[in-house]
Amino acid sequence: MKLELRGITKRFGDFTANDSIDLLIEPGAVHALLGENGAGKSTLMNVLFGLYDPDGGEILIDDKPVDFNGPGDAMAAGIAMVHQHFMLVHPFTVAENVMLGHEQINGPFRLLNIDAAREKVREISARFGFNIDPDAVIEDLPVGAQQRVEIIKALSQRAEVLILDEPTAVLTPQETDELLEIVRQLRDSGTAVVLITHKLREVKAIADTITVIRRGKVVGTAEPTASQEELASLMVGRAVIMKVDKRPATPADVMLTVEGLTVVDDRGIKHLDDVSFEVRAGEILAIAGVQGNGQTELTEALLGATKPAAGKATLDGKKITGLSISEVLESGLGFVPEDRTEDGLISTFTIYNNLILDVYDKAPYSKAGALKPAAIQENAQRAVEQFDIRTPSASMTAGSLSGGNQQKVVLARELSRPLKLLIASNPTRGLDVGSIEFVHKRIIQERDAGAAVLIVSAELDEVVALADRIAVMYHGQIVGIVPPDTNRDTLGLMMAGAHKMEDAA
Repeated sequence: MKLELRGITKRFGDFTANDSIDLLIEPGAVHALLGENGAGKSTLMNVLFGLYDPDGGEILIDDKPVDFNGPGDAMAAGIAMVHQHFMLVHPFTVAENVMLGHEQINGPFRLLNIDAAREKVREISARFGFNIDPDAVIEDLPVGAQQRVEIIKALSQRAEVLILDEPTAVLTPQETDELLEIVRQLRDSGTAVVLITHKLREVKAIADTITVIRRGKVVGTAEPTASQEELASLMVGRAVIMKVDKRPATPADVMLTVEGLTVVDDRGIKHLDDVSFEVRAGEILAIAGVQGNGQTELTEALLGATKPAAGKATLDGKKITGLSISEVLESGLGFVPEDRTEDGLISTFTIYNNLILDVYDKAPYSKAGALKPAAIQENAQRAVEQFDIRTPSASMTAGSLSGGNQQKVVLARELSRPLKLLIASNPTRGLDVGSIEFVHKRIIQERDAGAAVLIVSAELDEVVALADRIAVMYHGQIVGIVPPDTNRDTLGLMMAGAHKMEDAA
């Protein structure tokens, strides 16, 4: 199936998200849509998938114009989309999710034919090596497996064009490699794959054609042989420094002390096991490890969101374990959670209000219990400019922003006050190269201003680039603290639990 978009334009009020975009998608090829967050990539694909009506232009299949009145029309035409935030029903099984919306009814009692859905899951899973149990419950599956279920859903409807929207935003490096191999198999089977992303390394590894979108317009096409610097320049419209520029740290006194921290959940499962470390003012300690090895429980215990079963943490000599979240924040801790939509923002609140969630009751934003709109709006305007938050207005809800711009709102809020300790969990997840460059600079600035910084990241490149020391976690324990120039193979073995080192940093 040959799929073409001609002159697609989409507006939201006075804001033009897509401005006369042309795009040709051919079978058996991976077409990468590359661009910053808010550039219009996802909007364009939402138009193609029938979620948005275009304000101009047309969609053609095999040179014939088509009109999609909703996703059902797009799916009937052979187009499927895997969204960045998965559309799965968590209490349902894999087979139940795959058949949802396409139920088969059998017999006089009109019973659901769940066996047919199971067989479809097994057939597609075997064809692509997914190793997915059709009777597994979605909420029990890791994120990478959930994404495979989304792909199985799409392929079960005989999709000829598969749109993947930021597919690696929530994956570990190992899961990313597995996904890219799946994309290669899909391409080789004749499926057209549209990859929406801002990750240059993945584009170079998998794409056959690259279209770059900036601020709603196509600004160029490129071959996968183009350098990362060339692609980044097209995306951002200027030269981008691809390496973190930082001088050696000058650590001062110990700011954060963690001693014997242990976290056990309601089922008796131990997520943190006697974890101890220190972070000094003026240094960055990065936690490396495959997601799910206790990093989340560590940051939640330090924030006060989880009560540890044993151990303690002190910030600048003051015990913070046992304090409420608000008390921990007031003690000088800034916190960037790993899930911005669940823990970092209130999606129905405006950007104005999300930027003052932790200080709304303090001057200059309130007086005698009454909010001061002028001060709140002035703060929001400053944050929008400083962090390049792409939005028509700060009065928009946080939920209306792209994922990367949501992350910028969280960062803007947490970095807007003096901090003793900054904890940032996957701080650049979902951000484009220009925004990553900016965030990394701001983190280094916090370090150089004297704050202690604790980074948790699933991106090993980010860990190595930012860290003054690296602590590797495996199964709830720190298996070693090493310098950032440690051999990558050694780090990989430590992350897999195959190698343990005494603290070398």
